[in-house]
Amino acid sequence: MPGNYTIAVLPGDGIGPEVVEAAVRVLEAVQEASKGLRLNLKFGEAGYNCIGKYGTNLPEETIEMLRRTDACLKGPMTTPEDPGMPPSAAVTIRKIFGLYANVRPCKSMPGVKALNPKIDLIIVRENTEGLYSGVEFEVSPGKGIALRVVTRAASEKVARLAFDLALKRRRRVTCVHKRNILRITDGIFRDSVFRVAEEYPSVRVDEVYIDAMAMRLIKEPERFDVIVATNMFGDILSDEAAQIVGGLGLAAGANIGDDYAMFEPVHGSAPKYAGKNKVNPIATILAAGMMMEYLGETGAAGLIHHAVIEVLKEGRVKTYDLGGHSTTQEVAEEIASKIRNLPS
Repeated sequence: MPGNYTIAVLPGDGIGPEVVEAAVRVLEAVQEASKGLRLNLKFGEAGYNCIGKYGTNLPEETIEMLRRTDACLKGPMTTPEDPGMPPSAAVTIRKIFGLYANVRPCKSMPGVKALNPKIDLIIVRENTEGLYSGVEFEVSPGKGIALRVVTRAASEKVARLAFDLALKRRRRVTCVHKRNILRITDGIFRDSVFRVAEEYPSVRVDEVYIDAMAMRLIKEPERFDVIVATNMFGDILSDEAAQIVGGLGLAAGANIGDDYAMFEPVHGSAPKYAGKNKVNPIATILAAGMMMEYLGETGAAGLIHHAVIEVLKEGRVKTYDLGGHSTTQEVAEEIASKIRNLPS
C-alpha cells in the first residue's frame, strides 16, 4: 500500500521556482491518482538568493527541515564563483547527509532527437570527493593548488551501488578513470572498483580512460550500461550523455546516501530565462519520479514516467528546446492530465 511521506522542496534560483512548481503539479496529480499516497511538501529556502539575507546559501533552518523529511526535491541553484563565497548548496547537502552517489540515467526518448535510438545507460558518479572537495588555496600570487581527494572507502561505496544497479539491468559496469596520469588517486579508484567487482561475478566489468570515454559516448553510446566514475569525470560525462539524448531539459539526477536522498534536474539555474515560463520542466519532473522510486512507490514512479513518455510521443505539447512553443506550465499540466487519466 502507498505510504505517507514528508518531502523537502527547495525551489532554488533562476528558473528553479518555475520547474519545481511544474514538478509539484505533477506530484499532486500522482497523489490524486494513487489511493493512499500522501505527500506532505515542506518548502525551504536555499541558493544564491539566500546569501544576502542569511550570509549563506543553505540556512541552518533549511538544514534542520531536511533532517525531518524523507527525501528532498531540489531545484537548480546559482553557485557564486568568487573566492570566499559559500560553496555550492548541493555540495554542502551532499556532505552533510552523506549522499555519496550521484545517479544520472540517460535514455533515448520517443519524439526526441537522439544520437542513437537505443541509448539506455546510467552514469554513477562519486559525489563527495575528487576535485569537488573544494580544497584549494593560492600559494603565491597567481599560483593556486587544488587537492584531489580520493579514498578507497568512498570509491568502494559508490562502486557497490553501481554494481547493484547493473544487477537490475544488463549486468555490465564500465569504470572510467585516468590512472595512466593520475596514478595514485585514480589508481585507488580503479582498484576499488575492481575489488568490489569480485563480489559480483555475474556482472561484467571493463575500464576506459576518461578521454576515450568522452569519444566513445559519441561513437557508440548504445554499448554502455552502467558507467562509474570519480566526481568531476562523472559530472562532465553526464552532461555529455544528456546532450546525446536530447539535452539537459530531459536530464534528471539522484543524490543517494545510506539514509537520505536528494533529487534534482541536471541543468543549471539559467537566470536569463527566469520568469519567462518557457524552459523545459521534464528534467525536474523525472527527478520527482526518481524520488518516488527511491521511496519505494514504484507505481507512482511508473505513472510519472509513462505520462512523460506519452506526452513526448504525441509531440503536441513541448517546449522550445524540443522544437515546440509550449510553456513550462503547459507541459506540466499536460503530464499531470495524463496521470489523472492513467490507471494507478
